[in-house]
Amino acid sequence: MIRVATERDDLSRLVREAHDAGASYGEIAQRAVDPESGETLSKPYIARLAHGQVDNPPRASMLRALAAGLRLPVSVVKAAAAAQWMEYVATGLTGYGDDVRIIVAHLGDMSEDEVARFRRLVESWRE
Repeated sequence: MIRVATERDDLSRLVREAHDAGASYGEIAQRAVDPESGETLSKPYIARLAHGQVDNPPRASMLRALAAGLRLPVSVVKAAAAAQWMEYVATGLTGYGDDVRIIVAHLGDMSEDEVARFRRLVESWRE
């Protein structure tokens, strides 16, 4: 039985969490279609991934397919794969413009009460 060489299992855990929430490996596989290439993932592959029995990191097309299968953002699936196979955990904001990064930087300097107030303000704008 092949095991992932690292102790991290972030991507495998995402699959297990979806399975534990009631999605069968077959259901995940049916939805696991890369919207760009049409590549699909098989039920056995998804089961092996859930149990940490996949040796090599998935290609980008496989991660997009898995994101579709898990109904998660691609960025979440890619971050989990990077953590599992490369022991890389992102600590910065990527994919956002300068305005968002500046706002988040300011939030880091605020107290918990100030952050909670800011959150309520932002959420009130979305209503």
